[in-house]
Amino acid sequence: MSFAAMHKGINQYQQVGAASAAFADPHRLIEMLLDGGIDRLAQARGAVHRGDRPAKLKLIGKAFDIIGGLRGGLDLDKGGEVAANLDRLYDYMQRRLVTANARDDASIIDEVMSLLAEVREGWKAIPAEVRKDPSAHVASSQAAVRAVE
Repeated sequence: MSFAAMHKGINQYQQVGAASAAFADPHRLIEMLLDGGIDRLAQARGAVHRGDRPAKLKLIGKAFDIIGGLRGGLDLDKGGEVAANLDRLYDYMQRRLVTANARDDASIIDEVMSLLAEVREGWKAIPAEVRKDPSAHVASSQAAVRAVE
């Protein structure tokens, strides 16, 4: 993920203080974006239930932008199938948010929130050693495959 793409997404997550974002590692920045998207969707869901259209529009828009920042930060060349799958999933989430906004449909917001939470849990499950050096994981995985053969 490029620094510029991450920074764009971070700007969409306005609750993150400048100091905490400046000192967070790239893995933590993505986690913060995922948290921010989930938070905005939960708030948008409440706005739908209250009938607060201006708040709903604003919050769905922020969640849409956060997902766009996550999507824009994907490296489709280096990320292979995982990046391509995430790109399609983020695209789906954004399209569903457009529908949720048009229909005032909290169940669609719940669906997107659940998908984003699932991505977040997968992201959090990445081992610390892989976060620090992704190439080490590839090398250790290849060595493990050779050992089994």
